[in-house]
Amino acid sequence: MRIAVARLDQTPKTVVISDLSHDGRGVAHWPDGHAQSGKAVFVAGALPGETVVVQQTGRSKHFDEARTLDVLDASKDRVAPRCPHFGVCGGCVLQHLEADQQIEYKQRVLLDNLQRIGHVLPGTVLPPLRGDSWGYRRKGRLSVRRVEKKDKTLVGFREQDPRFVADLRECHTILPQLGFKLDVLAALVDGMDGRRDIPQIEFIAGDAAIALVFRHLQPLGEADRARLAAFGQAHGFVIFLQPGGVDSVQPLAGEAPPLSFHLPQWNIELVFRPLDFIQVNAKLNQAMITRALELLDVQPGERVLDLFCGLGNFTLPLARVAGAGSVVGVEGDAGLVARARANAAHNSLANVQFHTADLAQDLRGQPWLKQGFDKLLLDPARAGALEVLKQLPLKGLKRIVYVSCHPGSLARDAGYLVNEAGWTLQAAGVMDMFPQTAHVESVALFGIGDW
Repeated sequence: MRIAVARLDQTPKTVVISDLSHDGRGVAHWPDGHAQSGKAVFVAGALPGETVVVQQTGRSKHFDEARTLDVLDASKDRVAPRCPHFGVCGGCVLQHLEADQQIEYKQRVLLDNLQRIGHVLPGTVLPPLRGDSWGYRRKGRLSVRRVEKKDKTLVGFREQDPRFVADLRECHTILPQLGFKLDVLAALVDGMDGRRDIPQIEFIAGDAAIALVFRHLQPLGEADRARLAAFGQAHGFVIFLQPGGVDSVQPLAGEAPPLSFHLPQWNIELVFRPLDFIQVNAKLNQAMITRALELLDVQPGERVLDLFCGLGNFTLPLARVAGAGSVVGVEGDAGLVARARANAAHNSLANVQFHTADLAQDLRGQPWLKQGFDKLLLDPARAGALEVLKQLPLKGLKRIVYVSCHPGSLARDAGYLVNEAGWTLQAAGVMDMFPQTAHVESVALFGIGDW
């Protein structure tokens, strides 16, 4: 149970930071003389080894929360945050930590989760994959809120207190073509008649275009549509409107140019729609695919199963290298499966099939499950893949490569594969898909015996 801020003791206190939590906050304990002496407190903006002055922002039964007011003794790994909104905006939590230490921290989070939750450690810790630290984000959702008391429309990510929208002028992690125009975007919305009816703007970028999707709760008038058209033309954005659900997205006017990105190493172009899932970091995505394929080591004639395949981000490169072998991709979103099939045809790949299935449900009636496979790749959402792993005929597989966006669910699933299904966690490592954030993306290789 959270305690109202007004009832907290907000008297500044000095604490020593001993560790960094899995969400990027400093870990301390209240000192002697405090009413909750010895109780753990998670401190935003603090680093291990630092002595900081903090103010309490939250309280629960097992731990408290606080924010940094002043750094009395700074860590040698502390750097000046690049973004002026750091500390308020909740999009980044690690800008004050040196880049090499960020990736070391994420590797520790992965290994700690594997050991603590899965009771397993990898035979080999893979070297981390890294890309650009700034200007990498090509997909995201911006919140929009009209604040009448300020006579202003805010456009940005949520603040560290998620009840509020951060008033952003710029973002250094978003692609610079958009990241340095957030104040212009906010001024656009503020000047619209329907500014109170726009709750969010999604952005997504292909190789040749950046699309903005304006969610609107009421129909937009002609004047507002003209304002959006002029903004898109002036700044080089493709504008889409979303009056309802996902299927309601449509170009503002006429036929929009197709959105796509290339995977040049495999001579593949992936075409997508404005609300489709694509990996946020383009360069890191290519490096991630390369590593996953190297770990899977597909041999001529082998059959590969790709679960949670989406648009075919891994499936199509796998099909390209499989040669005489074949690849089957399975995904729960029928729209993504349709576009994955279209992408296979677009890239002249005939040795790949796609199927729609809810991978968290009973799969016994699915014909693809009975086909037999040599190797498995899976890239689940945060919930992980335990339900489907328990249903797969794992004994027929030679290797499993697991791409994860949440170290906790990977650790749980690794524990099942190793401690119950008899596999070996041969290798694992992190991939810095989201620099400046505490988000941990990782990859793991499971096999029989040593790697």
